[in-house]
Amino acid sequence: MSSPQAQTPGNTGDNSLLGNARTLLRLAPRQLNDEFSLAKEELKAKGVKVGIAAGMFGAALVFLGLLVIALVVAAIMGLATVLPAWLAALIVAAFFLLIIAISALLGLRFFKKALPLMPEEAIRGLKHDLGVMREGVSFDPQTLVKPELSKEEKAALKSEKLAQAEAAKAEREAKAAAADPVPTEAELRERLTARRAHLLGLREDLVERMDVKKQAKALLDDPGSPVNLVRQKWLPLSVAAVSTTTFFVLLRKLFKK
Repeated sequence: MSSPQAQTPGNTGDNSLLGNARTLLRLAPRQLNDEFSLAKEELKAKGVKVGIAAGMFGAALVFLGLLVIALVVAAIMGLATVLPAWLAALIVAAFFLLIIAISALLGLRFFKKALPLMPEEAIRGLKHDLGVMREGVSFDPQTLVKPELSKEEKAALKSEKLAQAEAAKAEREAKAAAADPVPTEAELRERLTARRAHLLGLREDLVERMDVKKQAKALLDDPGSPVNLVRQKWLPLSVAAVSTTTFFVLLRKLFKK
């Protein structure tokens, strides 16, 4: 007797051993997919909380900026006790301007040294090695040198890349629109619960069907099973045959005496 199974999408009603195994193989990926979807929903909820926390930190940074402004004003007012107020403010502003200029120049210098950001030498070496492996001595390293493009060619290349990106985006949006609607978190939880019950029932049914001793006992206990039918039909004949054989054996022994 198989365990009751919860009705879930994908239940074909095939209760055979092979059918249950197929159902398990079909439902397991769906269960994992729904688990991932539920995880995404939970991460989305946590993301909202993290966003609120980030907003609080942003507010703290704003007030930190106001604190710095207050300190600057205090410095200006302190200088204003020995200098005119406008001159004190101008001196503080010039000091900040000097710091900004030095920092910007140093940053620009280091940034130019880092350009280009891609490891071009390593990429060129990798392409060279692949070319040698593919073409051997006939490989021309000059093919790795990029030709200089004019402004018009660069603009055309950029426009082509933008058009390809727009086409890819439109294709993704079309696929997303044609796909099944995204289930809500409540629907995911309900579906996961129902499928868990279904998988549990399938598992117990498979274990019960694979229990040879229990199946053999159930077969012997069932009056309508083929084994019992054969036993009920042929048992009297077997008893009669044994009795007849015994009778003739005894009769033969009597005649010999």
